[in-house]
Amino acid sequence: MKLVDQPDRIVVHIAGTNGKGSVALKIANTLQNHGLKVGLFCSPHVSSFRERMQINGRVISEEEVVELLPLIYDLCIKHDIPATFFEITTILAFMFYTKHDAKVVVLETGLGGRLDATNVISHPALSIITSIGLEHTRILGDTVELIAKEKGGIIKKHRPVLVGPHCPQEVLQQCAKDVGAGPYYVPDDVLGDSKDHQIADYDLENQRISSAALLLLQRSNPEILSGLTTERIKEGIVIRPPCRFEEVDHNGLKVILDVAHNPPAMEYLVVKLNKTYPVACFRFVAGMSSDKDLGQCARALLKTTPSESIHLVEASHPRAAKLEAILAAEPSLDGCRFDLKDRSITTQVKNAMDLAMERKEILVVCGSVFLMAEAREALGFDEPRDSDYIAEMAGAGLKQMQENFGNSTIVENDKKA
Repeated sequence: MKLVDQPDRIVVHIAGTNGKGSVALKIANTLQNHGLKVGLFCSPHVSSFRERMQINGRVISEEEVVELLPLIYDLCIKHDIPATFFEITTILAFMFYTKHDAKVVVLETGLGGRLDATNVISHPALSIITSIGLEHTRILGDTVELIAKEKGGIIKKHRPVLVGPHCPQEVLQQCAKDVGAGPYYVPDDVLGDSKDHQIADYDLENQRISSAALLLLQRSNPEILSGLTTERIKEGIVIRPPCRFEEVDHNGLKVILDVAHNPPAMEYLVVKLNKTYPVACFRFVAGMSSDKDLGQCARALLKTTPSESIHLVEASHPRAAKLEAILAAEPSLDGCRFDLKDRSITTQVKNAMDLAMERKEILVVCGSVFLMAEAREALGFDEPRDSDYIAEMAGAGLKQMQENFGNSTIVENDKKA
């Protein structure tokens, strides 16, 4: 707990179905530009495990992972703690932030909130809930209200909370009341009434939540944030994480990468595409996670393109949805492109690039983050990858995400390797 709750550290804790990663980056970027040393914890990663923990935009080095991770493993074994991959990653991040004396930590939850590994924070400067939608229903509950209660678990006694507009406000207000939280805000309370109550762009909504959060932090921490100007906030919040409507040019072909991975995000993506490129035709490469509503995700794409313009892929990840499951979830996909003998992302990306170039379409690669590293590599991105040693030390968790590292044969085998 000494690593986590340091009295002179400002911690911003963020949960939400969509938008939490973007809001975390926007807040961290703005505070970094203001001259503060800011730790950012985000997940999942795109290309490298080390992306998950950063200070002022610099990811943790391989040498530091090698130095710190065995200390955590040893503690887990010594005290027989069956820690998950994400729990170990969270502690690794706080060791990294403490080692470098980060003044601010912006902390994105992994899943839910109430039982999330990041929810060891007892005194956040601000808790933020960006949006609520149906996701991880087998774990968080099968209604928006139940999911809101889980994510509302990051709300703390006497501490302020900021809630985005696409949330069940009454449920979260009750969560705040139950724990005796501090003031409860929505962005309009801080910024004034929004002119556009039907924002069709997630990023504009995330910018608005981030702006409100930064102004609230300025109020509560005037000694270090009094000079944070409106102009600096505007400059800081335009940043987007990778694969969030990321537009790239590949030899004259327009490519958009987006990790829209659940029905609300897919709907937003389609609206954003049609609004940004109203006369364009789109070709999709899409892969999904097995725990999402595959049918709804597919139907969102089919609203803007015929099935023959959709290339289905299956990431090499345990949580990736099988091609057969996606096809079974939406019969209208019967005309889409896929290959049961070669399920590789690279093959379909290259096929889609050729067709999109030939037909003057915009190529959209979307869905699960699990497919993005291979897709980006197929598009020619040259990005850091983890060494075999780092991947081994991070363990099967890089694949399994909930691997245990307690006093078990898995750990003993890892230590022998």
